[in-house]
Amino acid sequence: MSTNTESLPTVVVQPGEADRILAGHPWIYKGSIQRTTRPPSDGDVVQVKDHRARFLGIGLFNSRSKINVRVLSWDRVEIDRGFFLNRIGAALALRKRLMPGATSFRLVNAESDLLSGLIVDKYEDVLVVQTPSLAMDQRKKLIVSVLEELLKPRAIIERNDMASRKFEGLEESHGTLAGTPPERLHAVLNGLRFDLPATGGHKTGLYLDQQSNYEAVARWAKDGAVLDCFSFLGGFSLHAARAGAKSVVGLDQSADACTAAGANAAANGLGDRTQFVNANVFDWLKAETFVPPSEKLVPKFDLVVLDPPSFTRNRDSVPDALRGYKEIHLRALRLLKPTGVLATFCCSHHVDARLFEDVILSAAFDARRMLRRVATYSQSPDHPVLPGVPETEYLKGFAYEMVR
Repeated sequence: MSTNTESLPTVVVQPGEADRILAGHPWIYKGSIQRTTRPPSDGDVVQVKDHRARFLGIGLFNSRSKINVRVLSWDRVEIDRGFFLNRIGAALALRKRLMPGATSFRLVNAESDLLSGLIVDKYEDVLVVQTPSLAMDQRKKLIVSVLEELLKPRAIIERNDMASRKFEGLEESHGTLAGTPPERLHAVLNGLRFDLPATGGHKTGLYLDQQSNYEAVARWAKDGAVLDCFSFLGGFSLHAARAGAKSVVGLDQSADACTAAGANAAANGLGDRTQFVNANVFDWLKAETFVPPSEKLVPKFDLVVLDPPSFTRNRDSVPDALRGYKEIHLRALRLLKPTGVLATFCCSHHVDARLFEDVILSAAFDARRMLRRVATYSQSPDHPVLPGVPETEYLKGFAYEMVR
């Protein structure tokens, strides 16, 4: 719906900032703002113009954040219930189109769905909402009413425990926003059932961004011994076991995650082929690759999966992160049998695919191994990528076959 936006507070950006905004990047930093026509209140809708007074878009303002404005539309529209109904409805339609058989998926992926500051995950008939921006947090009731209309969920809960909220002036917030609060969440991914706690754990409970990769990587598991590092609730492990792996060892430093992964394996009839070990992955790999000088290391695994959490949250920590990535790859490659496959992932936006592969190849050189790349992976389609917004592309992965 179009509207007269001239009555809104106007944020005028510095010369040179307009092209980036018009290209689709929704973030306007404090230093990019030249002036405002009148001081907006935090959470207000504002219009954005360039220094020549040309209209650029409509966004939500927050003086307490480094991102002063999050642009939601490049047209003159009301940011009302109808707006959210259209945007969230379009996001749902995209998932139905790209993942027609999926029943658990990310419904709204913030910037990817032109709703900066809003995340909604669907776990069967329960929705989990995160509002890492102040303006979206202020509109939580409105968003919940739209979600109820579109999906009619059994419950909607919030898990607003992200560290980023403090940069928006927000406290952590947990609870039930609608419906009956569930004791547990359930998700069916590629036909496998996962049980997870309604509170605690990583992200909103599960790594939904790996849903398509779980099945893709499992193709390398048939008749083999599999090592799944950073296994969490058993996503790669269970898919590998179902694909015909003879044995799967999952490693995770969380005892609760190992217990939950074991229960998930048993519930899917895969407990006899899976084992989950509570261990620090770095320490475990170091111990397994240690041999006395007079002995030779015998590789044990046909498929090794590396899916660590992000080793870096900012550009300054990239060098340390690269050292960490190199170490786990070096040790994992020593445990991989000839013609075996290494499937490896990086979820840091600050480490791009080229840099990530350079680290892998450096580790292979030190391990005296030659690799053949046999697959390239990205985040699942429910985490869409906007090329004009580089931050929306963060997950990258490769599969390599051991040549020698």
